[in-house]
Amino acid sequence: MNFQESDEQLMLRNAVATIGQRYGHAYYAEKAREGEKTNELWAELGRAGYLGVNVPEAYGGGGMGITELAIVAEEVAAVGAPLLLMVVSPAICATLIAHFGSESQKERWLPGFATGELKMAFAITEPDAGSNSHHISTTATLDGDSYRLGGTKYYISGVDEAAAILVVARTGSDPDTGQARLSLLVVDRDSPGLTYQHIPVEIRAPEKQFTVFFDGVSVPAGNRIGSEGDGLRQVFFGLNPERILSAALASGIGRYALERASAYARERKVWSTPIGSHQGISHPLATAAIELECARLMAQKAAWRYDSGLDAGEAANMAKYAAGEAAIKALDQAIQTHGGNGMAIEYGLADMWGMARLLRIAPVSREMILNFVAQHTLGLPKSY
Repeated sequence: MNFQESDEQLMLRNAVATIGQRYGHAYYAEKAREGEKTNELWAELGRAGYLGVNVPEAYGGGGMGITELAIVAEEVAAVGAPLLLMVVSPAICATLIAHFGSESQKERWLPGFATGELKMAFAITEPDAGSNSHHISTTATLDGDSYRLGGTKYYISGVDEAAAILVVARTGSDPDTGQARLSLLVVDRDSPGLTYQHIPVEIRAPEKQFTVFFDGVSVPAGNRIGSEGDGLRQVFFGLNPERILSAALASGIGRYALERASAYARERKVWSTPIGSHQGISHPLATAAIELECARLMAQKAAWRYDSGLDAGEAANMAKYAAGEAAIKALDQAIQTHGGNGMAIEYGLADMWGMARLLRIAPVSREMILNFVAQHTLGLPKSY
């Protein structure tokens, strides 16, 4: 066991942090307030190759793994600029296409992921299916050399800035159980019959949420990733990177909050004494730091297991749970440490609340993770 990152990983972490610091939270917050995108930050990370570190070298990527992609996501979040689409586009979509795509599909899409020039959304959630993928009702029916896609997806991130959407659709049903046989289809966002509607949410972030409607959308059969009906297995292969990257975002937010709080507690004086000298301030921050570091270690373990070809389901779920809990606790304590200033825009804390809170809900809720751990780690009866 070796808990020291390699020289290459440390260089990556420092290089990404340097880019992130040139933008920082003020840039991110202004973009979010104005309804704009963090295109400049995304583009610079892409040009440097950091958004494609996990893309195979043969297609212009870094040839590294989810471990390194998580480093990129964490370091950008640690300057107060968490990029939600990193969880979706390079972590889920690029991973699935690199693993299950045909050679022509890899040549078509992976170079864009490698440079960050291609953003792809991921659509699995539906209004009536929730976490139960077996109940997905969006259907894709093969008609000659194309599929006819119909249905609705819900809470899909970044549709307005994505060139395409990787859609999970029902292409059949198991005759014995009636459960869906799923397939993955890459759908161009400007396809006729595809429309989307913004979902207003109380989250201060550049990325928006959408309901997506498919009304007889024609999708070339050549846009199906892997074998028809094999989508559920493929989805699960992509969900562990999703959970690991979510943990990385949460860890970065927690680091950002604790750095702000610690600096404030060292400088802010009441009756000539820095408030950080009081245990009522220092102990809660220290507790948050311990819990955050434990979460980061679990995320690193999950990424290592995934990149090593080992089963990462348990570790990825635990990491996502732990980091989501640790981030919101660290941010809450940072706000409390600042007193009234914690709510002031100039201190850049309260506007991070929505994103931190989201990471306890999505992309998988803490309750579903607890169900997973109870069943698979503890051997308890299935509860649903």
